Amino acid sequence: MRCSSCGFDNPPDFAFCGKCGNPLSAQPAGKHKPNPTQQTVTRGKRSRAKSQSPKEPRPVSSEAERRQLTVMFCDLVGSTALSTQLDPEELREVVRRYQETCTAVIRRYDGYIAQHLGDGLLVYFGYPAAHEDDAQRAVRTGLEIVEALQARGPEMPPVTPLQVRIGIHTGPVVIGEIGSGERREVLALGETPNLAARVQGHAAPERSTGQPGNRAPDSGIV
Repeated sequence: MRCSSCGFDNPPDFAFCGKCGNPLSAQPAGKHKPNPTQQTVTRGKRSRAKSQSPKEPRPVSSEAERRQLTVMFCDLVGSTALSTQLDPEELREVVRRYQETCTAVIRRYDGYIAQHLGDGLLVYFGYPAAHEDDAQRAVRTGLEIVEALQARGPEMPPVTPLQVRIGIHTGPVVIGEIGSGERREVLALGETPNLAARVQGHAAPERSTGQPGNRAPDSGIV
């Protein structure tokens, strides 16, 4: 007879458990409490199994840092007019090639594209890797974007040559991850990006003259 309290095996003529003294006939047949030793072992196994299970991925957050940064805003001029001249599919192809061209030049100078703002780009030079000539890299990027867009002109649908406005400013910022939930992005905050955006908004449209190395006199890169 197995004790329902401690699980000890007793001779069939025992009325009480020889180990713990629990009445053997008081408990209904087939119902007994598990052995405390076995229960401890079982709990131990469950605890080990739980500790060995893979942890859920924790959201990665980057601490904000203060640093010197060169910010560049690049915006496609006349996108509203283009939308009236082109079919939506043609307009999408123009914007795609424009962004593709800009991205290739930006990466060549180790710039970081923080945001695609429709037909505009927000670019950082000096993040995540800083260089002594980040401001020069930004200016050269702007000049080469203009020339690269002119070179790709024949690939575009028959529209007015693409023009861009580019504003650049260098100064101190605080940069880090902001947002909530799944919508998180790295952005620089401070006066520097605001000034770059204002410069871009007031700059004259910039386009290449068609000759390699030459630019229109009304430079929109400031």
